[in-house]
Parts: sequence; structure tokens; C-alpha cells
Amino acid sequence: MTQPTDMRERQARLSQIIEDLLGEAKAQGADAAEAGVNNDAGLSVTARMGEVETIEHTRDQGLGISVYFGQRKGSASTSDLSPQAIRDTVRAACNIARYTSADPCAGLAEAELMAREIPDLDLYHPWPLEPREAIDLCLRTEAAALDLDPRITNSEGATLNSHSGLQVYGNSHGFIGGFPSSRHNISCAVVGGEGGVMQRDYWYSAGRRADDLEAPEQIGRKAGERTLARLGARRISTRETPVIFLAETATGLLRSLTGAISGSSIYRKSSFLLDRVGERIFPNFVQVGENPRLPRGLGSAPFDSDGVATYAKPIVRDGVLQTYLLSSYSARKLGLHTTANAGGVRNLHITPGELDLPGLLREMGRGLLVTEMMGHGLNMVTGDYSRGASGFWIENGEIAHPVEEITIAGNLGEMFSQLLAVGCDEERRGSTRTGSWLIERMTIAGEA
Repeated sequence: MTQPTDMRERQARLSQIIEDLLGEAKAQGADAAEAGVNNDAGLSVTARMGEVETIEHTRDQGLGISVYFGQRKGSASTSDLSPQAIRDTVRAACNIARYTSADPCAGLAEAELMAREIPDLDLYHPWPLEPREAIDLCLRTEAAALDLDPRITNSEGATLNSHSGLQVYGNSHGFIGGFPSSRHNISCAVVGGEGGVMQRDYWYSAGRRADDLEAPEQIGRKAGERTLARLGARRISTRETPVIFLAETATGLLRSLTGAISGSSIYRKSSFLLDRVGERIFPNFVQVGENPRLPRGLGSAPFDSDGVATYAKPIVRDGVLQTYLLSSYSARKLGLHTTANAGGVRNLHITPGELDLPGLLREMGRGLLVTEMMGHGLNMVTGDYSRGASGFWIENGEIAHPVEEITIAGNLGEMFSQLLAVGCDEERRGSTRTGSWLIERMTIAGEA
């Protein structure tokens, strides 16, 4: 979409700041420099138990610069974008660089890799929302949950967040690029009780456009339904069993893959997937990829944090690991080439299968459906995995009863290799897209 005039003017102003900053770095003796500046605004409203709890307007701006004297690097940042503050920030970065040790891998990404053409990825859809409108949306969301059933007795509130911003990056290769973006979400969490035992659950919707969000009443109703479904939860005995990770929890497993193959994990030799490129790590039906230029994607960007043009790539093809995910720095550390992943992976996805969630439950027959995980229990070096969990016990392909206060344990490498199916119930509310995962066997620690 065509940018509004005011946004084009803001981008031009921030681009000029970057240009001035890079010129100042050169004037102070730096051989090379790179800088990023952002300008953001947002509205956040929370209503709880029919009353407005918070209304927050936010405005934020910041600038960061890195300078290079040969292969010595110094960095500094500021939230003051005045000319004098910029000069002082550049001077601080230069002073740091002059006293640091040389790093043979430090420096800008190669000039020929810069994103010379920056496509419009349809990321900017501001929501001209007045606070009273946001309050009404929150109240409607919460009311839909509270009115669903008398067993829902309390609320943690409904929250609306609307954010839009602009970021510009440039370096002394002559590259300056920027793009605006927006993100909006509505969430709700409620508490229900039965027999003196309380449970809570939530639901949310997110998107680049307000029109992409689910209706407030639908969000509240789902939060209420999920809470009611957890009533009567109990522990189960320790056992080994098949496990289905609901799509929203399976996103964490997929992100663990990218963490294990990130350049920093690999050059530090702190990954269970070290030296595994070209080897099978999933069954041959598994396809994992990255699509950084997906229109309106929640992770989309035309260039990475080094200014390198992003591009779609396979990460796992037919179960075989195809690549590490590298910035220009980590690529030099490994003697490889950048994969345009400075700043992370963008729009990660795994190809869905043909079964929806009920189909996966029938396929599993008997086992555990995990709907929520707690804590952090992944050893990236060994792949050992252990986290608190809750969900539902499945018998004859159907939900038998809710489950709580258990721990699921396994090894992530084995979990990948034992993946039996990926559902078509894709989670699309973030930058990672996946359906639910059916894993052949894991250990459940519960009652003795």
C-alpha cells in the first residue's frame, strides 16, 4: 500500500538523521559505521470486571550506532535525536572502539548483499482508535467471557494493544533503508471455579490490520470456553505415552529448532545440532522454511539487522537440515556466508499435514494433549527437554478429562525424529506458523 504523506516525511527525516550520523562517524575517524533509529507510538487499554483499569499512550524513539576502527568495534545509543546528542553518541562509540581489542570477524556485511530494492510488504495499517473505542472493545471482550457461564467468577482483564512504528537502518556502504509497520492485538484471561478449585485460561488475536483480528465477543467466548474446559483437572500417574502439542505450544518446539541452528549457538559449540547440516533430523515428510517477505506477515522484513536483503529459504527439506541461520558476524566466525538472519528468523513455518486436531486425536488414540507449558527446561547443548505442562488426557481418540501439575520430558533431537504428524490447524497469530505436533512417545512425570 502507498505510505501516507506524514509517514514518508518521517522516514525522510529519520533517513537524514542516519546520513548525518554516518557522516559524523567518518569525521571522527571511523573506518566504517552502521546505525539504526526507530520512532514508535502505541495505545494500550485494560478493562477488568467491567471497569477501566489502565489507559496508556506510549511514544518511543531511539538510536543506536556501531563504529569500526579497523576491526575494533564500539557501540552507543541514545533516545535524544538532537544534533548535539547524535555527535555525543558517535563520540562515545568511537572512544569505546579505540580501546577495545580487534575482532577479526567484526565489520559490516558485504556491500553487494545490501537490500538495494525494498518492496512494500503491506506491513503498515495504523488503527485510528480513540481510547473510548478501545475501552468499549475491551469491555465487550470481557463481558462475553463472564456471561458465558456462572462458573466463570473472576477476570484477569481484557487488554487491547495497538502499535505502529518506523525503523530506519543505514551503514557506510551507502545503504539507508526503512519501513513502517503496525501490530494490533486483543486478549482476555478469566478465572472459573467448581468444587472450590479454580482454573484460568486465556485467548488472544493479533494481526497487522485491525480487520485481521477476531471479533471481541469471539475472543472472550474462547477464553471462557478454555477456562471451563480445565475445570476438574487432575494429575495422572508417571508413564510413557504419545503426546500431541497443540499448535500454539508447538510453535515453541519449532523456535527451539532455530535456536539450535543459530550462528551464535553453532560457533560457541553449544548446540545439539552442531555439525548436522546435510543430515536427517526429522522424518522425511517434514519441510521447514522461512519466508521473510510474506505480505502482512507478523515477522516480515525486507532486510535483516545487517541491511542484508532477506529471502525465502528451506531450513529442513525432506527431513534433512539444509542450513544454519547466520548473521554476517556468525558467518565469518564459521567461515561461511550470511543467510540474512541477523536479528533472527522471520516467518518460520512447517508444512501442515492433512489431519485437523480431532483427526490427530483419533490417530493418537490414547495419550496426552498438551495445551500449556510452564518454565524453561531445554538444555541446548544436549537437547534434553523437561517442562511443566497441563492439557487433556485422551482415550479412544477423544478428550477424557483435563490434566494438570505434570512434567513432560524427553530429548529434543529424539522428539524431532519421532514426529509422526503435523496438523492442518495452523497457529497464525505470530511469526511462527505450525499445526499441532503428534510425537510418538515422551515421559510424563505425575503421581507416583
